[in-house]
Amino acid sequence: MTAVFGQGEDDPRVERLYNEARQAQGQGDVAGAIGKYEEILKIAPKLGVAYNNLGALYFRQRDYAKAAGVLQQGLKMNPGMTSANALLGIAFFESGEYAKARPALEAALKANPADKNVPMFLSKDLMKLGDDGAATAVLQKLSASQPNNQEVFYLQARLYMQMSEQALAKMNAIDPNSVLSHQLSAEVMESMNNYDGAVVQLKKAVDLAPTLAGNHYKLGDAYWNMSQWDLAAEQFQAELRIDPGSCQSHWKMGNILLQKNAAPEEALAELDKALAGCPALSDAHVDRARALVKLNRNQEAAADLEFAAKATPDDASVHFLLAKTYRALGRAEEAAREMKVFSRLDEAARAATAERAQEVIQNKQGAH
Repeated sequence: MTAVFGQGEDDPRVERLYNEARQAQGQGDVAGAIGKYEEILKIAPKLGVAYNNLGALYFRQRDYAKAAGVLQQGLKMNPGMTSANALLGIAFFESGEYAKARPALEAALKANPADKNVPMFLSKDLMKLGDDGAATAVLQKLSASQPNNQEVFYLQARLYMQMSEQALAKMNAIDPNSVLSHQLSAEVMESMNNYDGAVVQLKKAVDLAPTLAGNHYKLGDAYWNMSQWDLAAEQFQAELRIDPGSCQSHWKMGNILLQKNAAPEEALAELDKALAGCPALSDAHVDRARALVKLNRNQEAAADLEFAAKATPDDASVHFLLAKTYRALGRAEEAAREMKVFSRLDEAARAATAERAQEVIQNKQGAH
């Protein structure tokens, strides 16, 4: 019996009941196994491992209150039972006893840092307790050690959303009519593709601080996303009067000129200014290439597109433009290679879109 429990119990009934409990558990008779362990504890009330096993069985039955009570008794008898601390913390968490769950989960993780289950529950518990800093630290370690665990990144996303909502609430509590409050409200709306709502908020921000750098750019960007080119250009020009070195504004101005089929030289002048200040701006390289192609300067266009293809290798449109440019230069082999890359990326994008559409249809059918 000593070899099984390590408690020095010598009553033969304990070993017999333990074997019967294990047998019942193996046959799926959880209630029977629970009864056997309860009998064991009447005979040997200091047998820590029996508390652990009994608590685990209550846990399996989702009777978390009983599981927690039994596991706490077991830990009094044997504080070194790491598995009991883990189960206790999870049982408390499942019962909504978040404050009680934290120390048990932290003790379990400290005793076994390699455990993959405990830190997941600890991060959830910390989020429930509102300790976002501690939850962030746990999830950062988890994401590094489990880079393919989708649930980890789901929890991170939930945490950041929660923190974002809290920050927005605090900002509005300080001053709901500030420039920053309106800008952040606009960004939230833009994330939901509600550009009309974003424009309303950004106009308020501009009215409050018409000479603040970045303010007109944000409003112009909202108009740009709505393809309202003239209104967008007006705001980008206002931004450039405040901040002549705004690379993004120069790029967007060049892009708008291309969209409106203006003289390519005008677009090129804006794009050159954008890249003079921000040479790594890949979108500006693509638009500069488009302007250069219109001017029959294909060799220069190819250089810009090659840069963009390295910076954003998964952008199918860049490879398509590069293939066309290579073809115009008589570089047939390179053009064919780029078209293969374009076809592969485009096919993958179409397949993903079709899969999402099918999921939407299935969900609608399921709802009916």
